[in-house]
Amino acid sequence: MRSLRPFDVHTVTERTVDFREAERFIRLFHAENPGAGDVAARLRQIARDAAKSGTYTHTADELEFGARVAWRNSNRCIGRLYWRSLKVRDRRDVFSAEGVAVECVAHLREATGHGRIRPMITVFAQDRPGCPGPRVVNEQLIRYAGYRLDDGTVLGDPRNIAFTEQALRMGWRGGAGTRFDVLPLVVQPAKGRPLLCTVPGDTVLEVPIRHPEYRWFEELDLRWHAVPAISNMCLEIGGICYPCAPFNGWYMGTEIGARNLADHDRYDQLPVIAERLGLDTSHERTLWRDHALVELNVAVLHSFEAAGVTMTDHHTESRRFLTHLEREEKAGRACPADWSWIVPPMSGAATPVFHRYYDQRLLTPAFVPAHS
Repeated sequence: MRSLRPFDVHTVTERTVDFREAERFIRLFHAENPGAGDVAARLRQIARDAAKSGTYTHTADELEFGARVAWRNSNRCIGRLYWRSLKVRDRRDVFSAEGVAVECVAHLREATGHGRIRPMITVFAQDRPGCPGPRVVNEQLIRYAGYRLDDGTVLGDPRNIAFTEQALRMGWRGGAGTRFDVLPLVVQPAKGRPLLCTVPGDTVLEVPIRHPEYRWFEELDLRWHAVPAISNMCLEIGGICYPCAPFNGWYMGTEIGARNLADHDRYDQLPVIAERLGLDTSHERTLWRDHALVELNVAVLHSFEAAGVTMTDHHTESRRFLTHLEREEKAGRACPADWSWIVPPMSGAATPVFHRYYDQRLLTPAFVPAHS
């Protein structure tokens, strides 16, 4: 771990809590948790705290409920059926960059579970007036470096070129120089310099991508990490922002097979696979991209299953989402969804989520872009 010059990611916040937001959340918490106690007494306590310090502190039960409801309200997430199963790691007493880095590594170890991925969130200190909470600068706890080479090509993930270059300027020495070098974590504490922290290799479970029929697929030397842990979002509960709250579910196959490894501005593997399949790529009407895309997704699903790592497919997850939608409607709750994110990035019309409209409202608690 190295302490470095500022990464220029946040400033001191002077924002005080909006009591109306706090009241809405507390009433929701008590409505869905009938044994939680006297709601009026709790609101009076929050009003006193907010008047004195500009903010208030959630109880452990309120934090757990708020984090789970934030997942329930995530309109871009198709995998919300199991929102109640989210494990909440309360680390609000951790402020230092070193402490955040250690707990992020612990989060990855626990969430990975030797391949049995568990939905999890680790919540660090909240923003307070004049004293922001810590932040993880990385988009996700695990991302692959993107090195811009002298000839203009990119080794690794083009999405992460800017972050890679910034990390190198901060003193990171780079990885092994492969297409899949795990980037370091950059943690900005409430006060002081940011910390650059290498993610231990034994923390990152990776799955080699193989195809059940084509042996040559191994020669492509593709792989992907097992845990998608988003780390640059603010968890907003009752007017309070927790700017450092990394959370994860598990992958849906198309996230890797139809986006990360397939997109032209990412690993761009479709032309490579099409060539190995002997497809006619002379014009689009041969549908060579579609053929290659299916085989890549077959390989991803096969590989994760063979490795014993939790993953779901887009057809199964689409049906699960409609089950979630039905349960929410039966409970009398709105279930917001962004159609452009809920419909999978391949075979959209072949999934049931394609053929309907969704509530577009934004609800809180929620995961939102972190305040800067």
